[in-house]
Amino acid sequence: MLTLKQLRYFVALAETGSFSAAADRVHVTQPALSQQIKDMEARLGTELVERLPRDIRLTRAGQVVLDRAREILALTRNLEAEIRLSKGLTGRLTLGVIPTIAPYLLPRALTRIKAAALDLDLRVREAQTAELISDVARGRLDAAIIALPYETGGLMTEPLFTDRFLLAGSQSRIATLNENSAPPRPTDLSPDGLLLLDEGHCLADQALEVCGLKRTRQTVDLGASSLSTLCGLVAQGFGLTFVPEIALCSEMASSPEMAIMRFPDPEPERVIALVRRRSTEEKTWFTDLAALLAEAGRELLCEAQTRGAA
Repeated sequence: MLTLKQLRYFVALAETGSFSAAADRVHVTQPALSQQIKDMEARLGTELVERLPRDIRLTRAGQVVLDRAREILALTRNLEAEIRLSKGLTGRLTLGVIPTIAPYLLPRALTRIKAAALDLDLRVREAQTAELISDVARGRLDAAIIALPYETGGLMTEPLFTDRFLLAGSQSRIATLNENSAPPRPTDLSPDGLLLLDEGHCLADQALEVCGLKRTRQTVDLGASSLSTLCGLVAQGFGLTFVPEIALCSEMASSPEMAIMRFPDPEPERVIALVRRRSTEEKTWFTDLAALLAEAGRELLCEAQTRGAA
């Protein structure tokens, strides 16, 4: 009978492409991993891996086994998560969050979560949206905080709050825009002066969408790896950028020279949401977590609106 350990070893081998890298990933010696793969092949009566001088290649049978192994391991992780979280916010919970939310929402939210769930072992992972959605679907994460609109691949979504986009730039540039008879709409902005995050960040894709622009380096400067970097640049006069409302207080504290302005209605926005697998039963842990995150988000937005008005 094949074991879950063998399936984990085989998936690690397929994903890393070498016996040594796979052994490092699963924390065993290379001979031990190699023996487990040989035992799998003997059990199934077929070769799963072509052993090449520098790497490995899956056989056709190996590809079939890889697909099934991933499904089985995902189901196993789902079962473990169900048991861990069956009594609410207790035990271990693995939560993903995107970089344009994590530094602003998490400090406020974690205080609430810790006060409400003293027994919770919360493990947080920060990554871009596509990776988080994949990890939730595969059972590597119990839930993730992302920004919509985004294709979630059939995951269940729970909207938490609406986060509006503000226009940020140097004080002189924003003052010039405010002198116009009407504030600009996102579609009025020139792509030549627009700075956005680099590829993979959904915030940049959402900003381009509201501006009616396509993602090309010929039209928009796409290179900054963090929102803080963008805010520092535009504060010194290097173009304009979009700042989510939940990030306003933090980024204006870091870049006091930065100024902001609101767009006219309807203001561009993103919806911050908590996602989980459909196969995960919606027990109290999910609704409780969503309520705590939403409360922290609404508090951040209230402070940002006060700061923006000032």
